[in-house]
Amino acid sequence: MTTTIPAAATTTRRLPDPLPRVAPPIGVPGIRLVPAGSSLWRVLDRSGRAIGHLQAVLKTEGVAWRARRFHRLTRDLRDLGDFWSPDDAVDCLRFAR
Repeated sequence: MTTTIPAAATTTRRLPDPLPRVAPPIGVPGIRLVPAGSSLWRVLDRSGRAIGHLQAVLKTEGVAWRARRFHRLTRDLRDLGDFWSPDDAVDCLRFAR
């Protein structure tokens, strides 16, 4: 006995777009992004001081940008929030000092 599989059952699901590997353009003056890992960038201010990290995160709606800051006591990165714009995530790092 042979069984046929309906065409709808054989369609493949589209995989989400991969996370960006290149730093996003930032419209915030005096800010520079330096690669720190896969889809992770160190955010440097005008003087070259690290003010946090910017991480690309894949969500069901698309790519979000996570602002992260190093916490000295726990020696860990803490999430400050997820944003749809890399500029908004960088502003979070700038203003949450």
